[in-house]
Amino acid sequence: MIRYFTTSVILLLVFILGSSSAQVSRNFLDFQTKREHLLAYLVRQQLAANHFSHKEFDDSLSRAAFTLYVKQLDSQKRFLLAEDVRALEKYARLIDDEMISGYIEFPRASKKLLERRVGEVQKMFLEIMDKGFDFSQQEDLETDPEKLVYCRNQDELYERWRKILKYQVLWRYLDLQEAAQKKPMPEKRTVESTKALPAGQIDKQLLEEATEKIRVSTRQLFDRLLTVGEQDYLDRYFDAVCRAFDPHTNYLPPEENEDFQISMKGSLEGIGATLREEDGFIKVVSIVPGSPAFREGQLHAEDIILKVAEGDAEPVDVTDARLRDAVRLIRGKKGTSVKLTVRRPEGTELVIAIIRDVVQIEETFVKATVMEPVDGQKGRFGYLKIPTFYRDFSEEGQEDGVRNSTDDTRKALQELARQKIDGIVVDLRNNGGGSLVDAVQIAGLFIPQGPIVQVKNSNGELDILRDKDSAVYYDGPVVVLVNRFSASASEILAGALQDYRRAVVLGSERTHGKGTVQTIINLNRALTGGELERYKPLGAMKITIQKFYRISGQSTQMEGVVPDIVLPDPLGYLKSGERYAEYALAWDSVSRAEYKPWSLHPEVVESLRAHSRKRLSADPRYLRIAEQASHNENRSQKSRYPLVPDGLRRELDELKALREEAAVEPEDSEGKAADPASWKKDLVDDFTVTEAVRILGDLLDFEKELIQPRQEVAGTVSPS
Repeated sequence: MIRYFTTSVILLLVFILGSSSAQVSRNFLDFQTKREHLLAYLVRQQLAANHFSHKEFDDSLSRAAFTLYVKQLDSQKRFLLAEDVRALEKYARLIDDEMISGYIEFPRASKKLLERRVGEVQKMFLEIMDKGFDFSQQEDLETDPEKLVYCRNQDELYERWRKILKYQVLWRYLDLQEAAQKKPMPEKRTVESTKALPAGQIDKQLLEEATEKIRVSTRQLFDRLLTVGEQDYLDRYFDAVCRAFDPHTNYLPPEENEDFQISMKGSLEGIGATLREEDGFIKVVSIVPGSPAFREGQLHAEDIILKVAEGDAEPVDVTDARLRDAVRLIRGKKGTSVKLTVRRPEGTELVIAIIRDVVQIEETFVKATVMEPVDGQKGRFGYLKIPTFYRDFSEEGQEDGVRNSTDDTRKALQELARQKIDGIVVDLRNNGGGSLVDAVQIAGLFIPQGPIVQVKNSNGELDILRDKDSAVYYDGPVVVLVNRFSASASEILAGALQDYRRAVVLGSERTHGKGTVQTIINLNRALTGGELERYKPLGAMKITIQKFYRISGQSTQMEGVVPDIVLPDPLGYLKSGERYAEYALAWDSVSRAEYKPWSLHPEVVESLRAHSRKRLSADPRYLRIAEQASHNENRSQKSRYPLVPDGLRRELDELKALREEAAVEPEDSEGKAADPASWKKDLVDDFTVTEAVRILGDLLDFEKELIQPRQEVAGTVSPS
């Protein structure tokens, strides 16, 4: 339990706010300045006292916070010049000093500078749009900001914006042209105007419509950027300081903290996607099972949301937007439509229409079924899907009748056992975690008593969480499915069953690698009355306080869980996961816990791996997925787009074909159909599930003693 604020801290805050006039007279410290002093102190104090890493507030931390802040300030390098970034460099070693003194200048300086450049670009925009574009000129646009450098002068900035606007107008034109061709007889348009024009020709009416739409959306972008308040810059500043400790540590301003609490309760009507603000972009972290986005099936983790439109209204550009502003646009009443313009990791851009709704709770729960044999195999195999590790820790949630993932998994295993299955597939793909209690208890359903995970706190103390129930609810062969989006509690369960040699883990190259625990600290707890009350609300902080370690001693942080058998991954090229996150905590290890593994020997796993490789080398679906993975990787490296109609159309058609091809061979069946019962049928077409069943069949072919638990393990309690 974290001790948030002691009496001495409160007295110190009163001193800071009421009598720090040694440097500045009390009259000069207006309300806002005092509030900044207060926030700077609280953020620094909580990070120093509670963060797992105990990083120092020094020049190294200052440089990290500076880099993070500047990156989100102008994420696409379309406003600031190289000289501007050099001018801000003086703050790169001053952020730690600002946080200690409470006198913060950097956010104000950056606000002033960015607003001046936005105003200058706004004038360029008007001139560029009035001149129009020459679509016969052979040129291209680099769309990956990581490959761009800041412009050296106004002329380079003008040229960059000319190409940006030309691309946007052309993209919108082609989109309108495709939509017109799909309509048999659009209003106010002739039959000839809806036909595809010969190469090199432009439909002037469509071009004017596209140009006007880009005028409107770009003006909205400028208006939004010029109305961002000083407090927003300050909030991002504090958040950058937090993220310099690790990517899961954040400052949550009052509004974002309120949204976070609402989303944790699951009562928010919207699309059901977990989002984060990353380097100026709004990125999808995960899709909530049973949500509208889940049921629609096209929005995925790692997608970047570029624009948001209410129904058929013109889209609003949300690049460089605050997360709360983007969420405000996406959120809406049940039954209404929101359209998201999304950029996929491989470069595909598409518009996804989602009908807002509430989460269908049934889709979030554990579900199970008995599958049909594959390729004429003998045996009956069960399938168990755990979408998330759910548990309601509120007082209401402790009442009888409130479901949790452990009880539901236990019941599912008992039902499958009654149907005399010969093996079971446990699906943890896309499971981003949840209740640690349930991850430990579910692991215990497959083994006798023993350690499941080790947890180290910021003081270096190591605690071992154990399964204390000697009962084993399923003792047959198990294959666990994971992918790059299996994280946190999923990695604990998969890692424990792998370390116990209790299951064969199957999936993409490695899991996400989130091996840390966070807690929410409400900063308002510091304000206990009197003068301090008027500074509410201060928001909250999400701080990393613990780290997970497998019972083998290896951390799941960064490295995740490496499957025993690796399958091709169409998204294998993605730099996704903890090891690619800036300033992530490092991998390390602790002592091995005392436990006795089952008798699924390493040589058996190696034989299973060899059988799988031989089988997959002749499987047409495997070859298609491997080819798709290679194609995706090559395509993801291509970020320059031609700025002529025919050239851009070919690129868009290629991306569309790639997207449609990817939809033919889904990794799993989640969210692909509206019919709640269809998931059972879709398992037949799920390549990974099919291979898991084949591996279970291989296990049955081995001698029985190789897949049964050793008798001496039953009832054993690992020593404390």
